[in-house]
Amino acid sequence: METLFIAATPTSPEVSFDFQRHILSLKGESYPENAAVFYGEVIARLRQYLAACTGAEVTVNVALTYFNSSSTKMLFSMFDALNNAADKGNRIRLHWFHDEDDDTILEFGQELHADFPAIEFFDEVTTGS
Repeated sequence: METLFIAATPTSPEVSFDFQRHILSLKGESYPENAAVFYGEVIARLRQYLAACTGAEVTVNVALTYFNSSSTKMLFSMFDALNNAADKGNRIRLHWFHDEDDDTILEFGQELHADFPAIEFFDEVTTGS
């Protein structure tokens, strides 16, 4: 499956899904005008990729410094798809990057960990600038 790369903009994150290497990354800020449109293709391609995975080890790197409520809804759809893939025997490792002083991002990561227990969760602290 071809890599999905979407460059970051001031309001949307960089999406880099290297399906061949099983490395999926999101980084930046996420408050696009229409989150459903922005994430629509991303989630569709993710689901297509995951449907073809059997016993795969997938690394997911998420380094979002800000996201709005409509992005949150889309992120939950993504993590739901990843959790379902993990339930089917794939190993999904989520590296959740957040600034050491950003309690909001940290707490959202902890909520993901609780809501999607089949995903292996790694809390990755970055130092503030």
